[in-house]
Amino acid sequence: MATENKDIIKTVQISGSTITLLGTAHVSKESVVLVEEKIMSGEFDCIAVELCPARYENLVNQSWWKNLNIFEIFKKKKASLLLINLALSAYQKRLADKVGIEAGKEMIRATELAREKNIRLEVIDRDISTTLHRLVTEVSFWQKIKIFSGLVVGIFVGEDVDHEQIESLKKGDMLHSVIEEFGESLPEIKRVLIDERDEFMTGKLALLAASENAPKNILAMVGAGHLIGMEPAFKNPAGQSRIDELSIKPPSSRVGYFIGWAICAFILGMFYVGYQQSPELGWSLVMTWVVINGGLSALGAALAFAHPLSVLTAFLAAPLTSLNPTIGAGVVVGLVESYLRKPKVTDFERLREDIASFPMWWKNGVVRVLLVFFFANVGSAVGTYVAGASIVQQILG
Repeated sequence: MATENKDIIKTVQISGSTITLLGTAHVSKESVVLVEEKIMSGEFDCIAVELCPARYENLVNQSWWKNLNIFEIFKKKKASLLLINLALSAYQKRLADKVGIEAGKEMIRATELAREKNIRLEVIDRDISTTLHRLVTEVSFWQKIKIFSGLVVGIFVGEDVDHEQIESLKKGDMLHSVIEEFGESLPEIKRVLIDERDEFMTGKLALLAASENAPKNILAMVGAGHLIGMEPAFKNPAGQSRIDELSIKPPSSRVGYFIGWAICAFILGMFYVGYQQSPELGWSLVMTWVVINGGLSALGAALAFAHPLSVLTAFLAAPLTSLNPTIGAGVVVGLVESYLRKPKVTDFERLREDIASFPMWWKNGVVRVLLVFFFANVGSAVGTYVAGASIVQQILG
């Protein structure tokens, strides 16, 4: 029998319904036991879980990977979303393995019992693709690199988790903790991944309680870290219009777009200035741009063990895509790599296990093609600044 902690169980009365907020830890066996006890008690006529429809479908349909088309992901420019999602999953799985329980087991168990007991089940979280889309549009390219590299360091380079830390993880929401750390330097992350979702889930529960044939006793299971924001939010919960607003996938920031075209205009302007001084200097500047930008992008692709033709594509594409902010070198190289080395069925089947092992990131076909995309992009971005500085130096020198 699990010991109940008042800090992780909150009760709210709204619209004639009683909502019991149960804060769980996604790596805690005690959370699983507590969830089982609460549902088996027979007190509740509705179970609400911190899942979105897509994540719920992935839980009940273990063959979800069959519908994952890497080529289409690159065509739709969703590779960044998938890569960050995999990095978050890998971080979570690493900590879960230390504790000895499947990450998110309490949510899995809750959905199983709801089906077995024929209890109404509601998913109340915002769609994961919307959350990640809002995240990547809120942060700059270099901030995305900081997020991804920070997660990678936490997964593979971080210190071992000792017994005391494991016990601490069991009492709280581990993902919330790591996001709080990022939030100190990048508040946009906390706002999108925590604050907005707190507001969204509170609003969904309030609307559920006010709906026709509303359940009377709702057990809502969320990560323990969400309780801090959700409990006070019930005083003025989000309505449908606000929920719709939080569900919008905003367009990318125009700032980056204009900066991209400004860089393009600057580099082309430098070519013109150099050519006016002498044709030889003009061609030298062009070669500098091609060799440095293309070379560093190709180096990045090579570091990800890309196919030789993908490496060549990086070298040829980067100098051109760096002058066109509507497409990145990584997208072009990723498309070529996914065409030349289409991931095998076994790569998808082993995806959950392989993302937690650093060497397997280079061996699993799904992850490797994302690394090719990432490193080719980073190489091209670095090459843009290095080549630009070299061009200015040649003109002034």
